[in-house]
Amino acid sequence: MLKLKYPKDLKKFENYDLGYSDWFLIDQQIINAFAKLSGDDQWIHVDTERALNEMPEGKTIAHGLLSLCISPSLGKNKIHIENLKHTFNYGIDKVRFISPVKVGSFIRLKSKIAEVTIRDDNTVLVRIERTMEVKGFKKLAMYAETLSLMYSGNSIS
Repeated sequence: MLKLKYPKDLKKFENYDLGYSDWFLIDQQIINAFAKLSGDDQWIHVDTERALNEMPEGKTIAHGLLSLCISPSLGKNKIHIENLKHTFNYGIDKVRFISPVKVGSFIRLKSKIAEVTIRDDNTVLVRIERTMEVKGFKKLAMYAETLSLMYSGNSIS
């Protein structure tokens, strides 16, 4: 874990590799829950019977957006900033869903601090490169650049 005193200290860590998350299983229960929440219940995600006959390897696939939505959870606990008041999601750039994540696959996330911008209002904009792997496959499942806006100060617990 990278430990810092202030968000602005991240500037010294541009291009810093934050490493990998643990492996995480994508099962049908998670896919179905995301389909219900998102309203995207296309058969390739939720119809296991039809997938047996019509999908490669007879398996449903996870939503690309499910992979993206899981990435903050997988990327947690990589940075600790002592004097951090708030962090807000500022956006996502360059999202690509490169290859499908089949049900029963294990995924993991690799994160890297790509760019840190100290803004005029003393907030810090952090760009993190996130790549998602599927265990046993060379081709990535996802690439994204996430943006977080950080505010210095004591946190309110």
